Amino acid sequence: MDSITLIAPDTQEDITVYVLEETTLNENKYLLVTEDSEGDTEAFILKEIAEDDTDVTYEIVEDDLEFNAVVKVFEELVEDTDFEMD
Repeated sequence: MDSITLIAPDTQEDITVYVLEETTLNENKYLLVTEDSEGDTEAFILKEIAEDDTDVTYEIVEDDLEFNAVVKVFEELVEDTDFEMD
């Protein structure tokens, strides 16, 4: 499982997340990530919002319509996984 390091915008703290799956929808790239590499854990959907030569910027998808559309894609891509939305 691939991992990436994110930098929290408010604290500048490094956060390692594990990429479970990625997809493109409406020309936007999305990642399904988790903070733990194994077991049942919370997952987040990140949207790529900018890219330059060395860095990529992601934000957590918070818009309900966008989130629901992307979750449907990930449900098809990731078998044997139950998605529960809070």
